[in-house]
Amino acid sequence: MTSAFELFKIGIGPSSSHTVGPMVAAKRFIDELKRDGLKPRRIKAEIYGSLAWTGRGHGTDTAICLGLLGGTPDTVDPNSVADLVHHLHEAKQVLAGDNVRAEFDPDRDIVFNMKDVLPGHSNGMRFSALDVHDAVISEKVFYSIGGGFVVLEGEPADSRATPVPYPFHSAAELLNICTEKSLTIAEVQLANELAARSREEIDNRLDAIRDAMFACIDRGLCMEGQLPGGLRVKRRAKALYDELQKRRNKNHRSPHEVMDWVSTYAIAVNEENASGGRVVTAPTNGAAGIIPAVLRYCRDFCSEYTPEGSHTFLLTAAAIGSLIKRNASISGAEVGCQGEVGSAASMASAGLAAVLGATPAQVENAAEIAIEHHLGMTCDPIGGLVQIPCIERNAFGANKAIAAASLALCGDGTHRVTLDEVIETMRQTGSDMQTKYKETSLGGLAVNVAEC
Repeated sequence: MTSAFELFKIGIGPSSSHTVGPMVAAKRFIDELKRDGLKPRRIKAEIYGSLAWTGRGHGTDTAICLGLLGGTPDTVDPNSVADLVHHLHEAKQVLAGDNVRAEFDPDRDIVFNMKDVLPGHSNGMRFSALDVHDAVISEKVFYSIGGGFVVLEGEPADSRATPVPYPFHSAAELLNICTEKSLTIAEVQLANELAARSREEIDNRLDAIRDAMFACIDRGLCMEGQLPGGLRVKRRAKALYDELQKRRNKNHRSPHEVMDWVSTYAIAVNEENASGGRVVTAPTNGAAGIIPAVLRYCRDFCSEYTPEGSHTFLLTAAAIGSLIKRNASISGAEVGCQGEVGSAASMASAGLAAVLGATPAQVENAAEIAIEHHLGMTCDPIGGLVQIPCIERNAFGANKAIAAASLALCGDGTHRVTLDEVIETMRQTGSDMQTKYKETSLGGLAVNVAEC
């Protein structure tokens, strides 16, 4: 089972696969050196494929530095990142054990390999520890497979699996469980979560995820200025928010105003993500604004919302996300943006439908509608930055998610195309998609729009 707390991880921007994943991998490597008592003289990191092609724009080099310094995505202070990395550039050393300092010069020892792709995934990393003779004493290959998930080459995929009462590998199996056990999708996911954690811990962690999402929206609505990275993209969320408040105060509201609110919430999150702020991977950073925006819409505009209902939302979304991750991918480097924005919209639509009283069949229909209409979406960020077209795509994805939930609730849950069929179609489409359209910045908008 993929836990809700694997799909929803509190971390920093701008990318789950290119920032969060490499930070996790780097820390894991340095921790294993310490555990094994090795005494390296020098540490190197080589990154491949999509990590190399867009790594500088995504902050991969910064993430590796933070990980080797012992930082984790959920605890590192975004405001301290620049100082930590600057100090490392000056000291050119990291702590590799008790009283063991290994040379690590980010400018020399982080190698962006633009030519090769490792066999396991486009987001590959090789960390090496060298002795005084420059001989390798430890080497590990990690893959950042999307959403902050990291796997070690050669490690069994199910090595840390926890047995659960209601395992499901497809939406059809999930719906059968719901029917046979008279459970909602959220209740199935909760029962599986209880195999590893207490109810109190689950509730507390779900509260923390919801609160972090809302806090990210609130921060984004207050910030002004330009986003980092050289594209000179101006933050818009605060201006949009101020305009909506002005209209509200004048009692001048257009029929589509709610769409503007949803877009503003999503843009606020993704502007925070683009600036390296604190966000929740949901299920990725590039698509981090969709689920928070739809959950905030539910809170602010739907009478059915309760704090406990937010748990239903997140657990339902997690069940759908686990199916997509298992049977296709949530990685833009693997299947394009359909795997990021499409997955997030599907999860958000399912969560919203559940809170609004949908049956399991209607929830599955909502998820299917939302992801179906993102099929084929490429990942072609300009300049390798998670800004254009990523920020606006989250706004559209959030509104699509709400429309999908509404359509599903208008029906009785029966529909011609199943969620399983759409997920398989996404997998096949991603496999057929040319590499240049999968988070490489080698095609699409990334090459047809001038950077200056």
